[in-house]
Amino acid sequence: MSVSAAATRLQSSGPVDPRPVDLGILPSELDGGLAARAAIGLAILATDQTLEHEFRALIRIPGVAFYEARLFNDNDITPETLRAIGPRIAPTVDLILPSIPLDVVGFGCTSATMTLGEEAVFAEIRKARPGVACTTPVTGALAAFKALGAKGIGLLTPYAPEINQGLVRYFTGRGLDIAAVATFDRRDDREAARISLASIEAAAERMAAAPGVDAIFISCTSLRVAEAVAELERRIGIPVTSSNHAMAWHCLRLAGIDDVVPAGGRLFALKAG
Repeated sequence: MSVSAAATRLQSSGPVDPRPVDLGILPSELDGGLAARAAIGLAILATDQTLEHEFRALIRIPGVAFYEARLFNDNDITPETLRAIGPRIAPTVDLILPSIPLDVVGFGCTSATMTLGEEAVFAEIRKARPGVACTTPVTGALAAFKALGAKGIGLLTPYAPEINQGLVRYFTGRGLDIAAVATFDRRDDREAARISLASIEAAAERMAAAPGVDAIFISCTSLRVAEAVAELERRIGIPVTSSNHAMAWHCLRLAGIDDVVPAGGRLFALKAG
């Protein structure tokens, strides 16, 4: 049809009614939503560049969803700045899907958990979510070591040596043997997130050769390693977990999700002990 013929046809058909066709109220059904199996809440540091990325890589299970809110923290990691985080936890958790039930809430800071203590962190979370199951990177790591049957731990961090000393005391006080410890000594959280995966893998390989190390824990939610755990374990021959890796696994298990995640390495094939 020519342009002129089309124009003539439109003119002959009369004016176009500008009103849409009103179909009224249509039927709808509600399903379980994205979190039909489990809803996970996460309180994350404002400076964290890594945790959400690693959770997305590890938790790709239909019906399982996680939701985050961020809390202010200083860039420099010191005992003082870590203690200041405590009162900010409850208001942050309160922002995660208000009035919608959560199955578990995780607090995303390893060094702050160690400084404040797990029970203090849980108490803050439950001010906003009474009775909810709670975890942290430290809590997840302890559960992971138990599930893996690991006793001699190699501890790799980006923290200042005095932070490392406190973490060693914390784990030792819970019956673990820290067989080796090392740090990249990157005290600015923005730099910790940029430590290359190659650097982390090289350090883990070196640590695996230390006497008495039967598992490696890579501490700090800013460090990137979760997607490489399975391959790293294959190379060094012992289990590897990290702050994000252990907490993601523990969040699933606390929420009653026992699915195996093949890309997650040895830990993600295990149930919580």
